Amino acid sequence: MSPCHQGAGGRVISRRQLWGLVALTLMWGINWPMMKYSLRELSPLYFRALTMSVGALWLFSFYRFKGVRMWPQGAEWRSVITLGLPNVLGWHTLAILGVKELASGRAAILGFTMPIWTVLLGVLVFKEKLTRRMVFAMLAVALTIALLTFNELTAITGKPLGIVWMELAALAWAAGTLMMRRAHLTLPMEALTVWMLILASVCLWLFAAVLEPWPSWQFSTPMWASLAYGALINYGFAQIIWFGMARHLPPATSAMSIMAIPLVGTLSATLIVNEMPGWPDLVAVLCVMAAIAAVLLPPRKPATTP
Repeated sequence: MSPCHQGAGGRVISRRQLWGLVALTLMWGINWPMMKYSLRELSPLYFRALTMSVGALWLFSFYRFKGVRMWPQGAEWRSVITLGLPNVLGWHTLAILGVKELASGRAAILGFTMPIWTVLLGVLVFKEKLTRRMVFAMLAVALTIALLTFNELTAITGKPLGIVWMELAALAWAAGTLMMRRAHLTLPMEALTVWMLILASVCLWLFAAVLEPWPSWQFSTPMWASLAYGALINYGFAQIIWFGMARHLPPATSAMSIMAIPLVGTLSATLIVNEMPGWPDLVAVLCVMAAIAAVLLPPRKPATTP
């Protein structure tokens, strides 16, 4: 038996799960500067359409081989469409437009304000209770957005529109998350995700054909490697690892992974696309990590006397 670590609520996390979580955090964190690198040679919508299509086909083949029921039936198609619009098409389209305008680290920081928007939408739309931790998270996110907006407005090459794209992306993701929580699903989650990716990629090919010039497809070797990363790692292996662990991870462990992704994205950007974070970026990433912790980490249970 492999060594294990204790998670929240007394649940045990194996060493294999810990390594998988580390790999997942690195994969999704590094993906932000990798996207920025890819946009040097390919327009954003064609980039998303290509990597999402290849990733979806790879996932479809993998889960079909594993024996997962992959074909939706009847009303299950409605779930694919209604959940796919905000969760995949909305988030991935708006986010790549934000990455185009912003430094990749900043885009990652702003994208991961999503958990806080989920809480706010839950309070406003579903009348969920507003707690002190939620208020703290909102203030931390407000400071994050203010820091990065001020810096973009004062920078010579500042592009505050990118902040708008990223916050709209975070809102779409948050709305989709709330819809997913309340959906009564009969289709396996793996199949649902694959079909949301497939239908979103079809839409992206159409959007790209209308809005962007046809690419030359003559890319440098590092660019092909970056595209392969987006398709096979971000949409492929990372999704497989996540589906393999998500049902078994304690909430605190999942939250810690989510908290680390914008930090990994910001730091790895210095090596991949030569983006040096300034003090507003570092303070902003700390604010977002604190906000995510306030929203997602379960509260400590008071100690009980024997």
